[in-house]
Amino acid sequence: MSHYSQERLESRLSQAISMMIVQGEIKNPNLSTLCSVTRVELSIDNAYATVFISSPLAKEKLEKSVAALQAAHSFIQKKVGAYLRTKNTPVLTFKADTSLEEGEKVNRLIDSLTDGK
Repeated sequence: MSHYSQERLESRLSQAISMMIVQGEIKNPNLSTLCSVTRVELSIDNAYATVFISSPLAKEKLEKSVAALQAAHSFIQKKVGAYLRTKNTPVLTFKADTSLEEGEKVNRLIDSLTDGK
């Protein structure tokens, strides 16, 4: 599969999962509707997809939301398969994306260094 096709599939996966979260289709009290899909990484053969989730909430809430999504991965995979209409739907794995938090720490560190001058 070409690089362009893989990026397009990643984008469609991200869109489908984001819609499910925002619309409340995943019924789990631990899942916050403030969670968002930051990126999707597909394996070369498109058999597996890692979905990275971020949230402006506390890290514990993010971890609970990721666990809720992982618990519902088969339901999500079925819905995504119907949305994508592809022959094979990738097996989904959800992970917390803390890159925004880490970037904020780096920015604060840089600000503290420039304030000292």
